[in-house]
Amino acid sequence: MGMKWNYVLIAAVAASMLTMAACAAKPESDAGQQQSSGSAGGAAQGGAAQGGSAAGSGGQGSAAGSATPAPDAAKATPVNAEVIVKQSCIACHGDTLDGKGSPKKDLTKIGSKLTKEQIANQINNGGNGMPGLKDKLKPEEVNAVAEWLAAKK
Repeated sequence: MGMKWNYVLIAAVAASMLTMAACAAKPESDAGQQQSSGSAGGAAQGGAAQGGSAAGSGGQGSAAGSATPAPDAAKATPVNAEVIVKQSCIACHGDTLDGKGSPKKDLTKIGSKLTKEQIANQINNGGNGMPGLKDKLKPEEVNAVAEWLAAKK
């Protein structure tokens, strides 16, 4: 019987360590999900008042929670520069980026005039009649659009 308590104590310590590691790597919004699934796991492991509650506070829940970030990372889709341009740029630059007849707004060969960094700066900060879009676009979106436009030569 004493051996069973040792197992429960070891399982509780291991579960606590996993919970701390998972909580440190996990955003707060998922913390409630970890605890609820961990509590169910603690009840299933069950029995001991101390061991069951310690394991239930995150043992199996943290294992399930630590598996969550990997699928989220796999779901991350690359930024589609053309979609962003269609949403944010064609009103002024035209759907073919020809500037709607204005050479100043023509982006069809912008990559032969400006570097990727210069294009990103123009998108972020604006200038020469263009509004800055750093508050409207995410940095990765600006980077993708700048890279896409820099290839237009």
